[in-house]
Amino acid sequence: MIKRFVVRLSVTERDQLESLVTKGKAAARKLTRARILLKADCSDLGPAWSDQQITEALDLGALTVHRVRRSFVEGGLEGVLIRRPLPRRPRMLDGEQEAHLIALACGSPPAGRCRWTVRLLADKFIELGHIDKVSHETIRQTLKKTS
Repeated sequence: MIKRFVVRLSVTERDQLESLVTKGKAAARKLTRARILLKADCSDLGPAWSDQQITEALDLGALTVHRVRRSFVEGGLEGVLIRRPLPRRPRMLDGEQEAHLIALACGSPPAGRCRWTVRLLADKFIELGHIDKVSHETIRQTLKKTS
């Protein structure tokens, strides 16, 4: 089987990874990735381990080893060891809309009801023209966040 992502560490990269693993003063994820790279290295210093050998030795999944190899080939050592933040979804309601929602929830409920429900709040919020569409779950999360 031909590997698409072949890991070849330079001497400085290998020294950096060995130092990281030897000290053991880093996040477990970073240490595991460093160990994977050291085992997968195809440089002159020794034969590289197969993905199967790495998964068995480090008690990992084969997909993890594959992803670390790919990350190293595509992004270098920094691309593997430094965790990038995940993109966050934009907020549905801005501060002004949240204030209107809280004021609505604190007000008296519709006729025939003893309290507001999140579905009633969502429908009324849309009816008042504060937003075009909103789910009851967004209303629930917003009220939970502010309470």
